[in-house]
Amino acid sequence: MGKSSKDKRDAYYRLAKEQNWRARSAFKLIQIDEQFDLFSYQDPSKCTRVVDLCAAPGSWSQVLSRVLIKGESFGRRAWIEKQAAHEKARQSASSDPDISTLTLAADKELKPRPNVHIVAIDLQPMAPLAGITTLKADITHPTTAPLLLKALNPSSPDSPQPVDLVISDGAPDVTGLHDLDIYIQAQLLFSALSLAMKVLRPGGKFVAKIFRGRDVDLIYAQLKCVFEHVTVAKPRSSRASSLEAFVVCEGYTGTPLDQAPQPVSVGTETKSGPQEPVTRMIKDDGTVELSFQKAVKPTAPPPQRWIAPFLACGDLSAWDSDATYKLPEGHVSLDPVQPPTAPPYKEALERRRAEGGAYGKTGSKK
Repeated sequence: MGKSSKDKRDAYYRLAKEQNWRARSAFKLIQIDEQFDLFSYQDPSKCTRVVDLCAAPGSWSQVLSRVLIKGESFGRRAWIEKQAAHEKARQSASSDPDISTLTLAADKELKPRPNVHIVAIDLQPMAPLAGITTLKADITHPTTAPLLLKALNPSSPDSPQPVDLVISDGAPDVTGLHDLDIYIQAQLLFSALSLAMKVLRPGGKFVAKIFRGRDVDLIYAQLKCVFEHVTVAKPRSSRASSLEAFVVCEGYTGTPLDQAPQPVSVGTETKSGPQEPVTRMIKDDGTVELSFQKAVKPTAPPPQRWIAPFLACGDLSAWDSDATYKLPEGHVSLDPVQPPTAPPYKEALERRRAEGGAYGKTGSKK
C-alpha cells in the first residue's frame, strides 16, 4: 500500500490500517467468504486445513489466522452477531436490571477451531503470523509440490492429508501491455491450480485471482472440467476499473487434469467411423486456432457455450473502491501495519540514493 494522495483517500486503504490488516486485499477475501461461505461456518470441521499461495505480504493469511485460529468474525457476519448480542443483552437487561447492557453487548464470543493447519507460500519472504507455516518457494516450479506436502504433514510426509481450501491472490508485475499481463496471469493461475489439485480433498474449494480478457471463457471451461461449480466473483473492495476478478471453484471432483475431458486431437476417429472435420484459422498475431466440429444436421441448433456466472460480492452500498473520499479534518496518516520485508525495488532505491537522488546527481563539481 503506497502513500500517494489517491491511496490516502481510498477508504479501504485507510480501513486496512485502522483495522490492523497488512493490505487492503484482506477485504476481498472477507467479501468473497460472505457470498460463498469459504470457511464453512455451519460445519467448521470442513475447513481446518488451508493453503495460501502467493501469500506475501500476508493479508489473506492474516484473515485465515484471525478467523480459523482465533475465531473472530468480520464483515456482514460480524454485524449479524453484534445485532444478536445486542438483542440478547436487551432481553437480559429487562429481566435483570443489575446486568449492564453495554457489558453484555461488548462481550464478543470467539470460536477458534481445533486442529487448524495453514501453510502460506510465496517467492518473497513474509513476516511471520501466529499459527501460520510459511514456506518460501516458487509455485511455478515442480519441486514446490513435495515441499508443500512435507509442510502440510511434517510428521508423516509419505501419507499426506488433503486440504479443504486453496486460495491464491497472486498476480504478476503488470507491464501495461494488457494481452501480455492476461497471459502471464493465466499461466500463474494454472500453476496454482496444478499445485491445488495435488493437495485438495474431493469436494474442496479453490479461489484464485484472474484477469478477465478476451478468451477468458476457455479458462472457465477448463476449471469446470475438475470442479462442479465455477463462479466469477468481483468483490466490492476490488476496483471496478481493474480487470481483476476471482474464480471461486467449489466441489473438486478429484479428477487429475490429464484425465479430465480434453478436446479431440487431429486425426482421431469418432465412434461412427469418419474423422471429425477440423477448421484451421491463423489469427492476426500468428497463432493457429483449431476448431473441432462434429457432423450435425443442417437443421440442428448451434452448440451452446457454457458461461460462468458472475457475482458481485460485498455490500453494494458500502465504500466505492474507485472513489477518492475527502479526508476528515484532523486526519492522521497511519504507518503500514507490515512494511515490505524484502521489496524487489529495494536495490533500485539503494542505487538511486548512491547516485544522489531519484534523478541522479543534480550537479557536478568543477
